[in-house]
Amino acid sequence: MSSIPDVMDVAKSGYNLLLENNRVRVLEIRLKPGEKSPMHNHPNDHVIYVVKDAEFKLYFPNGNTEVFKLVEGQVKWIKAGSHQTENVGSTEGHCIVVETKN
Repeated sequence: MSSIPDVMDVAKSGYNLLLENNRVRVLEIRLKPGEKSPMHNHPNDHVIYVVKDAEFKLYFPNGNTEVFKLVEGQVKWIKAGSHQTENVGSTEGHCIVVETKN
């Protein structure tokens, strides 16, 4: 179990819970240019659907970073884990996240 808090416990701005049941949790993410989430954990693997083009930089607890250029309509599989997300692009990033539950 991670000591880093769950995304919905710390991401008060830019993250909206759309649905949660015993099988999935669905989140909407909208980050304005320059906006950064706090460090948070996604406890389960998840799928990201890109609603609007975005450029996000992810910061990982080990100090590594990775930039993702996301294209509208793109779908990505992401393993469970912790990160901080920053919108380093020039437009609002908009994604839907579907987390699986074990």
